[in-house]
Formats: sequence, structure tokens, C-alpha cells
Amino acid sequence: MNQSGPAPRASVAPPPERRRRWPWFAGAAGVIVVAVVVVGALVFRPWLVFVDTTVDDEIPVAASTPASGVPVPGAPTARQGPIVRKQGTFISHEHDTSGEASVISKPDGTRVLAIRDLDTTTGPDVHVWLSAAPVIAGRAGWTTAGGADHVDLGSIKGNRGDQVYEIPADTDLARFGAVVLWCERFSVSFGAAELT
Repeated sequence: MNQSGPAPRASVAPPPERRRRWPWFAGAAGVIVVAVVVVGALVFRPWLVFVDTTVDDEIPVAASTPASGVPVPGAPTARQGPIVRKQGTFISHEHDTSGEASVISKPDGTRVLAIRDLDTTTGPDVHVWLSAAPVIAGRAGWTTAGGADHVDLGSIKGNRGDQVYEIPADTDLARFGAVVLWCERFSVSFGAAELT
């Protein structure tokens, strides 16, 4: 008995060179993906968002006069104690930032920037700048300081607490009306305070 119908097709194996290339491409793609993840992690350092560093520097006590006008024994006076020259409150830029900034002159003639009650996000390569840029609220102010004159006071000591930074003796404070927490890696401000 004859049965008619299509004859079964034999499967055709791909040429040997195509079979050999596919594992090589898959391996190369895997290596590239891993490399991108590693480089991205090293550049962005996302784990820093979960790390807090609290600093507790001793902030010089500025001169004060009691309401009665009678000096308090042991309290610094304008002649012998530190004096606040400028101060301001931080506003948020790329990251939520709060705290107070003060420029303080010490009796020996040196000046410091004091940051009290700082609270911001930890980030890669964040520096404390005295800046000539205006402090602008919102997204428009995130990059303003990047093109302005500034004095770099060094890497931020931590993202929380009280911190003191020495101001170089030749700094003309009249030129620098702001404090900026500047992320050098991404050219963006975390937060800034206008000094008045």
C-alpha cells in the first residue's frame, strides 16, 4: 500500500563556523555588561546615598552682648572673642540640604567658615566652596556656581553635623557671597547658602 504525502525533511545543521561564533559573541556581550556595571558603580557610587558621616567640629563662639548691656563674666567680647562677619541658611539644589553657614573672624586674625547642623546627602567628590555666583533656588541654581570664581576650602568632611573650614588669608570675602557644596565629579551643587 502506497501512502502519498510530503516526505519528512531532514534538519540541516548550521555551518560549523556559525556555531562557534555564537558562544564567543555571548561571552563578549556578558563581559561588556559586567564592565559597564562596574564602571557605572565606580563613577556614580550609588551606595553613598545610604552612608552618613557625622562631624562634630568645635565652632568658635561668636561675641555677644547681653540684652542688659552688662558683660557676662567669662563670655567673649568683641575685642577678645570671635565675630560673625557673614551668615546664611542653606537651600537645596540637587539634594535636600539644610543648615547654617557663618564666616567667623577669630581674635588671631584668621577666618573660618563654620557650618552648623548640616544635613545633606553623601556624594562623590563634594567640595566646600566660597563662591561669587548668586544663590538661585530650584533647578536653575544647580550649576550656576560652576562658571563663577570660587575658593575651594577642601573636601566636605561629612554630610551631617557641625564643621569648620579654614579660609585662606588672602581671600577677599567681599567677592564671595555664597557657600556652595559642589560635586566636582558631576559639576552640580548639592546646596548653597547666601552670605549676608
